Amino acid sequence: MVRGKVEMKRIQNATSRQVTFSKRRNGVMKKAYELSVLCDAEIAVIIFSQKGRLYEFSSSSMQKTIDRYREYAKETLMNNNAFEVEQRMKQLKEEAANMTKKIEILEISKRKLMGQGIGSCSMNELQEIDNQLERSLKNIRMRKSQLFKDEIQRLRDRV
Repeated sequence: MVRGKVEMKRIQNATSRQVTFSKRRNGVMKKAYELSVLCDAEIAVIIFSQKGRLYEFSSSSMQKTIDRYREYAKETLMNNNAFEVEQRMKQLKEEAANMTKKIEILEISKRKLMGQGIGSCSMNELQEIDNQLERSLKNIRMRKSQLFKDEIQRLRDRV
C-alpha cells in the first residue's frame, strides 16, 4: 500500500491533529536519537504542544547544548556586526577621500578665479576662467540692477 502525499496545511479536526502531533513528535524524537547515535552529533530537540506541554530530547545535557548554541549565535552576530562595521568604515573612508579631492579642486578653482596660481594655466583654462568671470559679473550686475529698481520703487511708494 502506497502512502499518499500529505498536503501541508493545518489539520482542522482537533482529534486528528492531536494524533498526528503525537505520531510525528515521536518520529522526530526517534530520528534525533538515531542521528546522535549514528553520527555522534550533539542534538537537542525542544517541542511545545499546542497546550503548552514540553517535550525534549538531548544527546547530552540540554543546558550545555543551549549554552553552546547561544555562544555560537553570539559569535556569529558579533562577526556579522564586525564585518558590517568594517564595510561601513571602508565606505566612509572612500567617501571622505572623494570629498577631499573635490575640496582640493574647488580650492584650486577658487584661487584661479581670484587670480592666484594662473601662471601654470593653459590657454583653454584661462579662456574658461574668463568665461566664468564674465558669467559671474553678468549675474552680479543683474542682481545689483534689480536691487536698485526695488529701492527706487520703494522710495516712489513712500512719496
